[in-house]
Parts: sequence; C-alpha cells; structure tokens
Amino acid sequence: MMPDSQLCPCGSQQSYAECCQSWHQGLPAPSAEKLMRSRYCAYVLGLIDYLVATTLPAQQAFLAREAMSQWSRDSQWLGLEVEQVVAGDARGQVTFIAYWADPDGSRHSHRECSDFVNKAGHWYFIDPNHPIKAGRNEPCPCGSGRKFKQCCCV
Repeated sequence: MMPDSQLCPCGSQQSYAECCQSWHQGLPAPSAEKLMRSRYCAYVLGLIDYLVATTLPAQQAFLAREAMSQWSRDSQWLGLEVEQVVAGDARGQVTFIAYWADPDGSRHSHRECSDFVNKAGHWYFIDPNHPIKAGRNEPCPCGSGRKFKQCCCV
C-alpha cells in the first residue's frame, strides 16, 4: 500500500486517504468516474481482488486474474487522464487515457470509453472483453430480475 498522505495515483490531486483508499477498503464508489479512477489506482497498487469485485458480477468468473496481476506488477504506471464523463444515476460512461511503461522502458497509452452500471448503490465496470450472453427476453445475468433487453447489459 501507499502512505495515506501521498497523492492518489488516480490523478485527483487529493491524498490517497481522501480519495480512493475508502473505496479500496470496501465503501462503494459514489459515481462511475470515481469507480474508474479507483480501478486505475487499484492497478497501480496491485489490488486485483478490488478490480474483480468492481467488475459486473456476471463477468467476474471470466476475468484473467493472473494476467491482470502480472500487468499490474510489471508496469510502471505513469498517469491517468479523464477526457469525458457522461453521468447518470443508473449508468455512466467515462472516456480516459491510461499511461504506463513496460519493464523494457517502452511507453504506452490506452484510450477507452468505459461503461458502468449502478446496481443497488454499487457501481460496476462492464468489461467489453467478456460479452454477456442472454436472449433479449431472458432474465439479465446480472441478477436484477429484469429482462436482458431492458437492463444494464444492453
């Protein structure tokens, strides 16, 4: 972990204690943007359990934990830039650029527009690498009880 007084890696310009630490310790992030920032910070700190727990529950079993852990551990995290936030009560979108360097020193960036959903006061990342399969009129695999076509997974 990092000292509580050190600036949070998510780029908020707040200390870690004032920013992502409480979400990493179990409090739900209050918005899609805060969840996205806390997920970047979790990669920096190697908090793979947090990354899994904040992914849509219907997708968690498909995550490659060891690959996530290796990328987290082997990368030098260089920063996060949030470009755009589309906020809502039930859904959100955050466009961001993450910067890192590989062990050989080569620098990279990844630009993404991520989707998030709020279920019972908890925001979750919807992983585009693991599509959720269900028929339009079947119950949504996220457990909401709603039809797939009317839920977070469309």
